[in-house]
Amino acid sequence: MTSTRRVKIAVAAAGISSFALLYAPQPVLPQLAAQYHLDPGGAALAVSVATGALAIAVLPIAALSEVVGRRPVILTSVLASVVFGLLLPLMPTYPALLVLRALQGVAIAGFPGVAAAYLAERLGRAGVAAAVGAMIAGNTIGGMLGRLSSGFTAGPLGWRGALFVVAGVGAICSAITVVTLPPGTRPRGDAQLRAVARGLVTALSKPVLLAQYAVALLAMGSFVALYNAAGFRLTGDPLHLSPAIASLVFLAYATGSVSSAAAGRLVARVGRRRALIGALLLTAVGAALTLPDSLPLVIAGFLVLTCAFFAAHAVANGWAAADAPENARGQVGGTYTATYYLGSSVGGAAGAWVYGHAGWPWLIAVVAVWLLLAAAVVAAGTQVRVERRELVPG
Repeated sequence: MTSTRRVKIAVAAAGISSFALLYAPQPVLPQLAAQYHLDPGGAALAVSVATGALAIAVLPIAALSEVVGRRPVILTSVLASVVFGLLLPLMPTYPALLVLRALQGVAIAGFPGVAAAYLAERLGRAGVAAAVGAMIAGNTIGGMLGRLSSGFTAGPLGWRGALFVVAGVGAICSAITVVTLPPGTRPRGDAQLRAVARGLVTALSKPVLLAQYAVALLAMGSFVALYNAAGFRLTGDPLHLSPAIASLVFLAYATGSVSSAAAGRLVARVGRRRALIGALLLTAVGAALTLPDSLPLVIAGFLVLTCAFFAAHAVANGWAAADAPENARGQVGGTYTATYYLGSSVGGAAGAWVYGHAGWPWLIAVVAVWLLLAAAVVAAGTQVRVERRELVPG
């Protein structure tokens, strides 16, 4: 097996584990709400506290990776997140569950915050786009697999048993990562706090990078808001689906794995700027398709918005990794990931609150504004001359 192939397998497996564990509670939010007498916004905290803790932890962990190396951080991340996943169903109260979810979010932060920098260093500028696509494809498969596993097993096993099942999936994938992940470049043993701080300033000083962070914040917030509310929408009036059938909506993630892997080819054809703006606008179109109380249209809308969102994420993440200065790769990756999961935490919770208090049409309106704002920031923050120079990804 070639080194490049081993890298792709390892990061895909790590992505499956991390995302399956991170979003495992999402399909069982209605069951959590029923057991603990919560509204949709309160139940959504089971997702938001983990993604919020991840957003807070990712930059310090990315800075740590500059000193100890990327590979140790990634391996520690996947193993610790599985341990927390196995403990999660044993929590006796909802506050205790939230505390453990926060700790799990911190553990998971080591993979997405460091992976792009690891790929850039291991494979170089020419190979990073394809590898990032493979990583995000693993992320989408993990998100789908974790949600489907918990959604389908919640009926016979309850939400606690469902979370155990997802933790088992994560354990298998983390073992694959441990076995296959090659060593990265040597850690910068002489890295000092000032050097890390200078890298962070660099990461925050380029308009093209700031545009990618805005996409991460606003698009991810939109995406998680919709999926946090999806279970309530599909199991409530007027659709009345069972939890197992409602969880089939997460099969839409299969389109995300395809579109994220194909994003590099799209960029090569039309350029990063057009590809990213087009994907954001298509995400908004998909969200609008879910407005009518028609199950076929709701399904079609989730297929479109999921496909388009992951294409946008792959383009933005790959763009940030490719444009990251050599002395700030970890900081750029960490900043992108921090804004991505800050969007997941804040946007996901806010979207669930909007849905619980105002209904689905108002949630779609809010999401559309966020996505259009993200597209406007990309249009304003990227230059045509940058586009011409970087028609080929990586």
